[in-house]
Amino acid sequence: MPKDAPESGPTLDNRWWVDMGKPKERPRVSGRQEPRPTDRKFFDLAYEFDQELAKTHLTDLNLKFLDHASPKPGEWQLIRMVANESVPAREIERLKQRLPLPPGTRGVIVDSGRSVRFVMTGEPIGERILEFTLGEESSFDCWVRGEWVCEELFRDLDDALQKAPRYVDRYLTVEAEPS
Repeated sequence: MPKDAPESGPTLDNRWWVDMGKPKERPRVSGRQEPRPTDRKFFDLAYEFDQELAKTHLTDLNLKFLDHASPKPGEWQLIRMVANESVPAREIERLKQRLPLPPGTRGVIVDSGRSVRFVMTGEPIGERILEFTLGEESSFDCWVRGEWVCEELFRDLDDALQKAPRYVDRYLTVEAEPS
């Protein structure tokens, strides 16, 4: 977090996770059928999307969260991304109970208002990063030594919480190797 950031919380100026760049105009290609208005929104979002760059930035973002929150081994730290909306504290506590940290690991809970991301790592910090996004659209991503090795989209929150311990056992041990 920048040293000149106010103590009261994030502002638009110090949110390093917010991309403030202006989107590029999509050139018109002649001879193609124009997308329907409902499709246009998707195409505008996906135009010039660089999947490899996005994976790198997501890994970097998780490292920044871990660095910023500085959780101790065996500890979760909470970061709230939205000032006026958050997941209820009792729900976060319930999720922490269902997704405990293994010995020697640490984690950051990123509250985005409507969903939470549970980011876990062991020693050395960042060598293995597990990210569980829990909410309406729950998912799992894992990186080992910066390489994206696993992704799963879950049917719902209960499905994610049921499968999460297997992913933690599989990927957050020193002996584990990407498969």
